[in-house]
Amino acid sequence: MLSQEALSRVDRELAKFPPDQRRSAVIAALAIAQEEQGHLSTEVMDFVARHLGMPPVAVYEVASFYTMFDREPVGTHKLCVCTNLPCALRGAVEALEHLKRRLGIEVNQTTPDGKFTLREGECFGACGDAPVVIRNNKEMLSFMTPERIDRLLAELAK
Repeated sequence: MLSQEALSRVDRELAKFPPDQRRSAVIAALAIAQEEQGHLSTEVMDFVARHLGMPPVAVYEVASFYTMFDREPVGTHKLCVCTNLPCALRGAVEALEHLKRRLGIEVNQTTPDGKFTLREGECFGACGDAPVVIRNNKEMLSFMTPERIDRLLAELAK
């Protein structure tokens, strides 16, 4: 299900833990699988569970708990906005509403062209930089005013 390269990366993560603690690599394994596959289908999660020697339900629990994991296909650019209280007090709700209007979608939807998926997330640990958006689980964007959001969307639409 995963390429040999991805399996090698998972095995490097496994090597960091004692043999009886293989499940400790589940987050890293899921991240590698999602990076390669685009999202975590049931088949991919089952494969990861078998590779780590853990019950599939334990893998599903991790994949469904963390907002960085996608269990269905997402757009090329997944934008996740923190709306916890500190961020909300600094404009995150307005930033999220601006994104919804500009993209023409609601939270947990993808634009018809498949370019953007909008998510709402929990604390990203950057309250002082609010509003904060994380793009594709890898890039944290701070101080996301409507103007900065417009520039970002224009850049990503290219």
